[in-house]
Order: sequence, then structure tokens, then C-alpha cells
Amino acid sequence: MYDVEKFKMNLDGVVKVVDKLPAEWTTKKPAVIRVPNRVTEDFILDTIQPAFQKNSYLRLAIIFSSVSLKPKGTNNKDLDSTACHAMFTGLKLNAEYSEVAEQMLGRLKELSQKSDGRVLAVDTRTDLLEKKTCKTSAGARRKGCYNPQEVLNFLKKVGFSANTTIYLTETWWHKGLNNLKKAFPNTYTKDDIMPAEKKGEFLNSGDSDLARALDLEICSQSDVFVPAIPGMFYGNVAGKRIASGLTQILVPAPVVGGSAQASDFVSTYITKKSHFAYSCYC
Repeated sequence: MYDVEKFKMNLDGVVKVVDKLPAEWTTKKPAVIRVPNRVTEDFILDTIQPAFQKNSYLRLAIIFSSVSLKPKGTNNKDLDSTACHAMFTGLKLNAEYSEVAEQMLGRLKELSQKSDGRVLAVDTRTDLLEKKTCKTSAGARRKGCYNPQEVLNFLKKVGFSANTTIYLTETWWHKGLNNLKKAFPNTYTKDDIMPAEKKGEFLNSGDSDLARALDLEICSQSDVFVPAIPGMFYGNVAGKRIASGLTQILVPAPVVGGSAQASDFVSTYITKKSHFAYSCYC
């Protein structure tokens, strides 16, 4: 899915990356180390380094124990900067996939020219809502997930016009989105804007990772991003947007009264510079 050569080129002079094992290691089995994402320097020194000194061939199995991409508070700025660079600069989609994302984004921008010229991307996951995977903190100003009706109410109250062009990270249209479509007629899913000849590979293959990679690219490049679902996807999009200077990220929350300023809902990743990406992007 990702361009190995670009990854190697982007990290040249920072970390040595090879795409083939040296011949003397091909018949050996690596020692497997379970590593939490956003690994700390202490974990490296206490767990990884001793294992590497004992067995010079390791496979690091990443465990996503946390979905937050806020800084860990480490004093090792080089470690933070290297990890940030690898995450938000190193990884690029293969040309085959990035071309499809560009075509979809181009279609959205073309459609937006008939209205206010902006594209708003909303990360909606009705599959998670149906499974009740999202949790709500009682009494909190912000809650876990927002359903399409709540997203509709939020967008209207912070001032988005009815002709706003909206991209939803849904693959197919379903009846739960109908009210959103009535309020914002220029609302589209992947099925609506993907080139017909690509739908078999991206939408009908059953490979959700491919579809999610397209979402990541579009949400990272849209004029405005609204994460209606918390988690790693939100954090990764925020990091890529910080890297490219696209800081319009509005996090939904209940709006008291008839209306509110959109600026009141800008992500704290931006307002407080609390995202890990700021360790390598100022």
C-alpha cells in the first residue's frame, strides 16, 4: 500500500532502512518483542536494547494501547523528532492508490466550485455506532462519537451553509444519512465520487484498509476536517494536516443556544499544540 522507495528516501540520513534482509539472516527466526505504540525511551533501554544485544534480529509487534497522539513528555527530542518524521513525512501511498485519492479529491473540489469552494470532510463510522463501540462520558462537554443527526445539528449551528460540499468517510449510502443529505444536499460517500473503474478494487474487494487509506488522504487534504469519531484515525489525520499547515479541524460538541462560532471548536491538538506532530513541525 505504501511506497517503500519514498519511505527510504524520506528517511535517508535519519534512519537506515532496507527492504530486503541480509542473506545471512534469511534462514533465522527473529525474536518477537511486543511494543506499545508511541514507545518510550525507558522501554527501549529496558526491553528492546537488552533483547537486541542478546539476539541481533528482532521483529517489533506494535500494540495500540493508546489512541492519543499527544506528546509523551520525554526529554529525548531526537527520538520524538525521528518518530514524528517517520509517521508524517515518511509514509506515502503507492502512486496507484494516491492517484485514486487525488481523483476523488479533485472531483470534490470541482463540485465545491458550484458553492463556496470549500470541501469539508467528516469522519463518520455508522458501523461503530451500531456496535455501540463508542463511549460517552456523562456530563462531559465533548462525548465519544456523534451520529449523522448530531453532526448535522453541529454543522448548522456553527454556521455551515446548506450548499457546503461534504465528504463522508462512508463507503455506501444508507438511510441513516438521509437527514444529513436533506440539510446538506452536496454530501457524498466514496461510492458517489470514486471513478467507476476503481470501485471493484477499492469498494468491492472487502479490503477495508484500502478504503480507509483513501479516507486518510482526503481528510488530510480537505479544507476542513470534522472528526465525529475519536481514535487513531483522527490523530493521524491531524498530524498530516499539521505537517501541511491545514489546521482547520473542528471537533463536534453540544452547542448551547441557537448558534456558536466555529473557532470555539477547533481541536486542542491545534489550539494547545498538543499533538505529537509539533515535535518536528513548528
